[in-house]
Amino acid sequence: MLPEVESWWRRRTFSASDWPLGRLVEAKAGTSISVVLPARDERETVGEIVGVLLRELPDLVDEVVVIDSRSTDDTAVVAARAGAAVHAQDEILPALKPLDGKGEALWKSLAVTSGDLVAFVDSDIRNFQSSLVTGLLGPLLGHPDLAYVKGCYDRPLRGAPTGGGRVTELVARPLLNLHWPELAGFMQPLAGEYAGRRSALERVPFITGYGVELGLLIDLLSLAGLDALAQVDLGAREHSHQSTEALGAMASQIMLAAWSRLERESKIQAAHEPSTHLTQFRRTRTGHHTADRDVSISERPPILTVDGYRP
Repeated sequence: MLPEVESWWRRRTFSASDWPLGRLVEAKAGTSISVVLPARDERETVGEIVGVLLRELPDLVDEVVVIDSRSTDDTAVVAARAGAAVHAQDEILPALKPLDGKGEALWKSLAVTSGDLVAFVDSDIRNFQSSLVTGLLGPLLGHPDLAYVKGCYDRPLRGAPTGGGRVTELVARPLLNLHWPELAGFMQPLAGEYAGRRSALERVPFITGYGVELGLLIDLLSLAGLDALAQVDLGAREHSHQSTEALGAMASQIMLAAWSRLERESKIQAAHEPSTHLTQFRRTRTGHHTADRDVSISERPPILTVDGYRP
């Protein structure tokens, strides 16, 4: 790491154990806090997560909001029964043409939440512990100069204590080290658990697909500077793992997200537009067949610029 990044890494890397609940409640004072769970077909886990948050953090978290992203199961019903406020993604800011992807749900959540601090948590986590949220909120409550906190954790895979996060190691980390070495100290740049001050989140665009986490990290670096960013060790995170084919599509969107930021920051002079189609191969009984995916990404502008936006 660059010397300045190593200095940041030592000063701005925290542990969830640094922030016991009583200390957070005391530091909260008049700060309002929202927890957002984007969810698509997560009926098996979303209810448990909502229940843990409401049961264990009633004095810290002011609202738990689930954004139902076109689920085909009863995710919305399960989340509502557990006590969450549930909103259908496409019914938020209905004057806008609906877009696809996780980033769309996160961006729209800013319009249906009220917290000064907003924590985002994936809804497919197994054996959920409330420390995943208290760990994220601790640095923001304890350090007023911080704008954004990313989670980092071990990711068990097939019984091994580590091994998850393949797209991080094969795509995201090399891209950041190549083009944004200031961000090389982030151990889980694609982590789905992060929190920020509304005043910062309102001022950056959100990529609507899988590139949302990479885009936020790069854009918040530009907006606030490295020292306004931090990370917190949340221990271990258990969740379902996607197929290699699905990871290929995710990696493609992350590469397109990086391309868009390289162009925006004038770090490259593009001689062509990148293709937004990904061809993959599947073996069947009759040989190999091709499968073509559209991996294009869209982007929402800073929500503060949208007419009618009111937290």
